[in-house]
Amino acid sequence: MKESLFRKKSIAEALSRANSDKDGLKRTLSANNLIALGVGAIIGTGIFVLTGTAAANYAGPALTISFVISAIGCLLAGLCYAEFASMIPVAGSAYAYSYSTLGELIAWFIGWDLILEYLFTAGTVAVGWSGYVISFLNGIGIHIPASIAESPFGYDVHSGWYLTGSIINFPAMFIILLMAVLLVLGIKQSATLNNVIVFVKVIVILLFIGFGIAYISTDNWVPYIPEQTSFGHFGFSGILRGAGVIFFAYIGFDAVSTAAQEAKNPQKDMPKGILYSLLICTVLYVAVTLVLTGIAHYTELDHPAPIAYAIDKVGSGLQWLSPLVKIGAIAGLSSVVLVMMLGQSRIFYSMSKDGLLPKFFSGVHRKYGTPYKSTFVTGIASAIIAGVLPINILGELVSIGTLMAFVIVCVSIIVLRKISPEVNRPFKTPFVPLVPILGAAICLLQMIFLPWDTWLRLILWMVIGFIIYFSYSIKHSKLAKK
Repeated sequence: MKESLFRKKSIAEALSRANSDKDGLKRTLSANNLIALGVGAIIGTGIFVLTGTAAANYAGPALTISFVISAIGCLLAGLCYAEFASMIPVAGSAYAYSYSTLGELIAWFIGWDLILEYLFTAGTVAVGWSGYVISFLNGIGIHIPASIAESPFGYDVHSGWYLTGSIINFPAMFIILLMAVLLVLGIKQSATLNNVIVFVKVIVILLFIGFGIAYISTDNWVPYIPEQTSFGHFGFSGILRGAGVIFFAYIGFDAVSTAAQEAKNPQKDMPKGILYSLLICTVLYVAVTLVLTGIAHYTELDHPAPIAYAIDKVGSGLQWLSPLVKIGAIAGLSSVVLVMMLGQSRIFYSMSKDGLLPKFFSGVHRKYGTPYKSTFVTGIASAIIAGVLPINILGELVSIGTLMAFVIVCVSIIVLRKISPEVNRPFKTPFVPLVPILGAAICLLQMIFLPWDTWLRLILWMVIGFIIYFSYSIKHSKLAKK
């Protein structure tokens, strides 16, 4: 039994299957496409939505420190991801890496964890997209009834769950289903659209930073670290909890690795896509947070569209920028939905190819060369999630799932260096085992400071996953059939 739980798929076998699968995914993505995918996935809800929530509830102006802590953890994990992505350039990201290093049970665990990450990320971002769309339409005199534009459930950190009186968040569901259709039509077309969107939203962010500096009031930064009111709310514990919550803002870089099987030159280009996109976004995040908390006091920023709120607060001086920011946010959040759903469908595809999920999920469209069945399943599930759940619950749940994935990837680097030192590594993580150990430690520390009820939801999700594994996957695994 123990041997079957920890059976491993050889790296050579994984590469051979990926390269010989004539009916599989097509290699069409360049290095620039991969960097744009990373930036497209990273810059979204984290910068346009969660900055306000995290500043108001957890860290105050010191959210900049939270971003730096998260960035360090991501950089260390990103270096580990880069080694794996160059060494095992197949669809599946951390799931595929752990299958070749730690065995099938851990691979299932991380694959199920990634499903949580990508499904709920797409839902979270779609809720943020809905908030900006509604704000933009209100600005031009078009009003969508709240009953079909908000989640029916709300959650407050102090009082818990409550009913909002709404029926469903229709705009959030709409953007997810639209992106699902686009992904089915082709990865190259999706990547081209993403490139355009990334250009637009980066320009908008630079405009906000450049023109917003003039309206900063340094009084809003005092106190820079607000006094702790309870554990996890302001003070140093609030900075760490804020880092765990806004860690969600960085998760896009690992989505790049899910597209490895569609990259033209994955050995060289995957590390570039992961590390360059992470560096670009960290600089933008810190700059935006400084300007945002300088324009508006952190206590005012618990808002679904905090950047738009800050601009409106300034008044006529920046009013011309308000519609541009909203358009940039709408476009930017659309690209995050696109990339997260791309990542999720590739996880389904990879797990199905290994027999851990039904064959249905690995169906590839004959004309478009995309995993259309898993894409539609992803779209429907994410749409339901976005339609009924509030953004703060979604964000925290995604953060803990992603942090768990990063911890396992960091540990896997150390394991593989020991058991397979002879494997060709086009990119090598520097200073092993120091970098993987620090990466795992920082990610684990951020997990510890997340709210306890977030841990309960993760545990529940994992229990469901293990039930599926032991009732279906362990019997249908292709390694088991061998």
